[in-house]
Amino acid sequence: MMKPPERLSDSPSVSPSSTTTSDLNLAPTSSSPYVRGDWQMGRLSMAGESYPENAHELFDQVISWVCAYLNETSKPLDVELQLAYLNTSSVRGMIEIFDAIQEASDGGRELTVTWLWDEGNHRSLEMGEEFKEDYTFPFDIRMV
Repeated sequence: MMKPPERLSDSPSVSPSSTTTSDLNLAPTSSSPYVRGDWQMGRLSMAGESYPENAHELFDQVISWVCAYLNETSKPLDVELQLAYLNTSSVRGMIEIFDAIQEASDGGRELTVTWLWDEGNHRSLEMGEEFKEDYTFPFDIRMV
């Protein structure tokens, strides 16, 4: 089970080594999730709640990383999401990520998405099921 690190502040921060062709590390805040993009492992992990005032600041970084990874490598991508809550702007950001993943999948790219939900949070389960209905790439939903 993916556990986000302790929340640090109210604004996302990128590690100094973070660029589109390397790892992406965004610390969680009181309103944004932990995000970790591991370029070498081909893994994107997100965990927590997402309702920042400006979701574009957060999701633009994640979308850029995903698109760069999909465009600059031919390696598989594994996406693991444990998102308890998403506001409307965050849902839009996730749709952009999923659209990029769908395009890559349609082109034959090997990838998987795993949506993890807590037993007590059926809203998260329903959100994962709604996303899964809209896409054809491998999308697994598991209770943690």
